[in-house]
Amino acid sequence: MGYPVLEQDAVGGMPSARETYVEAYRTMLLARVLDDKFASLYRMGKIHGGVFLGRGQEALSVSVGMALRKGDIFAPLIRDAAGRLAFGEPMLDGIRSYLGSVLGPMRGRDGNIHRGRPKEGLLVMISHLGAMISVVNGALLAHRFNNITGTVGATCLGEGATSTGAFHEGINQAAVEKLPLVLIVANNQYAYSTPSSRQFACESLLDKAAGYGVEGNAVDGTDLAECMKVVSEAVAAAKAGNGPQMIVARLLRLCGHGEHDDACYVDSRLKSSPIGRDCLRVAEAHLQQQGWASYCRPRVLAG
Repeated sequence: MGYPVLEQDAVGGMPSARETYVEAYRTMLLARVLDDKFASLYRMGKIHGGVFLGRGQEALSVSVGMALRKGDIFAPLIRDAAGRLAFGEPMLDGIRSYLGSVLGPMRGRDGNIHRGRPKEGLLVMISHLGAMISVVNGALLAHRFNNITGTVGATCLGEGATSTGAFHEGINQAAVEKLPLVLIVANNQYAYSTPSSRQFACESLLDKAAGYGVEGNAVDGTDLAECMKVVSEAVAAAKAGNGPQMIVARLLRLCGHGEHDDACYVDSRLKSSPIGRDCLRVAEAHLQQQGWASYCRPRVLAG
């Protein structure tokens, strides 16, 4: 199997569409490599606790991190390695946290997935079940009380989290207060092993957004270009005073809930469907189609 050889970025000026896309792809690739290494260390017994990978969700995640700016607030979840890196989290933060190092941002005193840099706008995850919505709301209200303008807050959640009370209370508060909140819902078809058909009866999760008076958009979570466009537009709309924005991305988690889970319950038909595409491969194909990268086969070393 080959790998893409990327063009060199231009120097100076505003980044072009090619430069932005290439940067996003590089970050996705780095996140995938890190995740694979964490999985390997877990199987070797070097990591204690859970290891939760973002395989298949990198395009959506990186789009969030890249759309945010200094002063914004980001509350990433367990599958948001790509978004964290794009937002500026040092790679060593994740490595040290997973290994329980005292040199990590949490000094080895909390679970290996609960890490962040609150002073820099990167919030520490409490729970991935909708709990971070109210935390981001609080931070945005603090900005309002301190006359800090032009900022936005974003958090990610899975489709299962939209069934929790924390989600309903949080999105309702954000809508009433017209907070510049962006909710990124990764509909990866399973809340752990529970399929979407057993989670909600509405035709689309965007119906939930409409019920609270929140603007919503759907996106193909396997398509990096589409994710970057929709997320950036939602961030801009929130910053412009249009209230909360909700994005629902269709994709498939290309691994188990965690490395302890073999995902045997996933319907094989989903894996072969469009939402089962690997977003990294889709991005690589786009790079070649646009002429932004060539494709080479790695050298085979003899002996």
